[in-house]
Amino acid sequence: MESYAPIFTITPEILNFAYEIAADLERIDIIREKALTPQLRKENRIKTIHSSLWIEANSLTLEQVTDIVDGKRVSGPKKDILEVKNAIVAYDELLERNPYSEKDLLQQHNL
Repeated sequence: MESYAPIFTITPEILNFAYEIAADLERIDIIREKALTPQLRKENRIKTIHSSLWIEANSLTLEQVTDIVDGKRVSGPKKDILEVKNAIVAYDELLERNPYSEKDLLQQHNL
């Protein structure tokens, strides 16, 4: 079996360039991921609000919930629109609550 001999020589300079390219690619991936994350979080939040309220017989569509989250006016039952607005407030405040506090749980439920 023959051993393979590349037609080039790997030098420390070439290795440094390869490491720099790899680091730059990693940075690009991180930047791309961070750029997508807020949009994905928003979409997931909208879907969560829609499906949670749909279970409770809210008649608004996913598009209508999206419009409400975006601050647009929506035509529909006032009760259903208010439920979406209340859910938005509840999700906004969720991370500020202590998950082990009965008081916080009741306040969150009250929203």
